[in-house]
Amino acid sequence: MKITLTLSHYLAKHYTINLIILLAGLLSIIYLFDTVELIRRASKHDDIPISIVLQMGLLKLPEVGQTLFPFAVLFSAMYTFWQLTRRYELIVVRSSGFSVWQFLLPLIAVSILFGALQMTVINPVGAVFISKFEDMERVHLKLQKNQIAVFEEGLWLRQPVLIDATPEEISTDDDEQQIGTQGKENEPTNTQSSLLVEGYVIVHAQKVEQPDWVLKNVTVFYFTKDNKFLQRVDAKRATLGKKYWFFKQATIHKAGTPMQVDDEYTLPTTLTINDIQESFSSPESMSFWKLPGYIRTLEQTGFDATRLKIYYQNLLSQPLMFCSMVLLAAAVSMRPPRSRGTFIMIASGVFIGFIVFFLSSFLQALGASQQIPVLLAAWSPALIAFLLGLSVMMNLEDG
Repeated sequence: MKITLTLSHYLAKHYTINLIILLAGLLSIIYLFDTVELIRRASKHDDIPISIVLQMGLLKLPEVGQTLFPFAVLFSAMYTFWQLTRRYELIVVRSSGFSVWQFLLPLIAVSILFGALQMTVINPVGAVFISKFEDMERVHLKLQKNQIAVFEEGLWLRQPVLIDATPEEISTDDDEQQIGTQGKENEPTNTQSSLLVEGYVIVHAQKVEQPDWVLKNVTVFYFTKDNKFLQRVDAKRATLGKKYWFFKQATIHKAGTPMQVDDEYTLPTTLTINDIQESFSSPESMSFWKLPGYIRTLEQTGFDATRLKIYYQNLLSQPLMFCSMVLLAAAVSMRPPRSRGTFIMIASGVFIGFIVFFLSSFLQALGASQQIPVLLAAWSPALIAFLLGLSVMMNLEDG
């Protein structure tokens, strides 16, 4: 017997409402705990208003929501099946000649639709929110001034630094006009004496050699804090040591002076290798649509993009994972209304959710360390859950 459109719409609507309510409840609880944690971190700084903390908590929600989505799909499906069974609706449907696969189809379709929406819509929107959260966290909580980005042209790095410059080099246009109006008799006699002034440098490297983090074909641009260009340094390679960048065969270009060549040129820095690694965009802050291009850029620059590949393939597997959650929920929750197995049902759902989460995290960690292939690390949790739910339902049901 073919299931009717009215019944399919009723089951899909019932499940969708339960899923949205459960997800909203879980996000509200997570927002409360995240906000308390952000308030604790912000209490160490005196100049962070509560409005910034509340905004950061909201911006972080999409990241947590995407992690909770499989659990929300599982528990909302369990609750939907339990409700329909308690009201004898599933008993009536099955006694009318419908098989379990026919009334499971609307819920599976909804879960696949939500998986596709998470992949193509929720993830890109959430990536924008998470990126803003990471920027605010870096500025207000971590107080980091270093900025790092990777493009097709290579690695770009910006860091503050104290620059040794003469007064003529750091003077602005207003200062030059003021000196011109004063006359030559008022000019200082030691105009060539150097000063330490605040500024910043922009470091560009065409390639990065892993795992030693050796920069190839490096260019360094020096600027004052007023964005006035001072000098340029070119080097074949650079390595990051303790509190210094070490450049090999550096060529120094400075206006008004002849070109200089220095075999051992150093640049003070507060960066460490861990700081550079953590400064790259996290997978959660990258949109699903931009991930393939960003992965290609990292690989062309010389960085390892395994973690991003696993994240991308994991997003592609979400519709299958959500479908698996519905099958597993049906396997543990469709009991006769006279059986008193509510506690067992809840415990089984929690146990299944924990196993799936642990298996997914474990396999992704193996994939990130390149011990197993990327496709196996990303797709195997969804495939295992799907085959498990399918086999259980085929053994419990007669068609």
